[in-house]
Amino acid sequence: MTLHKDFGLTELGETAAGAAKQIHGLLAQDSRFTTDQCEKLSAFAGMVLQKNEVMNLTAITDPDEFYAKHIVDSLTLLPLIDEVLAVNPAPKLLDLGSGAGFPGIPLKIMRPQLQIVLLDSLQKRVRFLTDVITALELENISAVHARAEEAGRQKTMRESFDLVTARAVAGLPTLLELCLPFVVLNGHFWAMKSNLDEAAGADKALRILGDCLAARRQFTLPLDQGERVILDFLKSKPTPATYP
Repeated sequence: MTLHKDFGLTELGETAAGAAKQIHGLLAQDSRFTTDQCEKLSAFAGMVLQKNEVMNLTAITDPDEFYAKHIVDSLTLLPLIDEVLAVNPAPKLLDLGSGAGFPGIPLKIMRPQLQIVLLDSLQKRVRFLTDVITALELENISAVHARAEEAGRQKTMRESFDLVTARAVAGLPTLLELCLPFVVLNGHFWAMKSNLDEAAGADKALRILGDCLAARRQFTLPLDQGERVILDFLKSKPTPATYP
């Protein structure tokens, strides 16, 4: 892997460095990515896989799966983000339950103008995310340690994000209760799901929490890694104070 900057890759073990090199090759074949984006995304993958050897960050360690199910899956949000950027040059985005940094870190690499908060309930993951942000020299992005149930009641967090997204965190009714308190009026919550039919059964939660399903966008991941759906909820009224 040829890098014009190191991004901490010399500190990676042989296994993580080898996987990062394979992921870099997959990214380099895709014309959507600049050289800098390829390098940062592959370096990030290497950091995740290296840390995963001592801390549970992901069950996906195969380079092909990692590329498709983590990086490409995260970036399925880009068409929606670009629609928002057309009218808002610097939207605030909350990645709730960020875990290893998906989708927040890849989105920041691809769209630096986003102002991003990575929220996670585990301090060890927040420290890792902070290290990634420093190593990749990312700006206007921070990692915050808090439970969603508590952060959603804080004045500095509640109804203060234009965009909120969550990936593999909980079932949809629970996600709506956790995520919508953070969204500004007329902002969006994007639920990233592998269950294509999960929107069914969430009508009651939507009526209570002040949201409506604005769009449903389905994607097929590369390398035969399955299908995904993004449920785009537009916040139509303030969330009742009793939630979450």
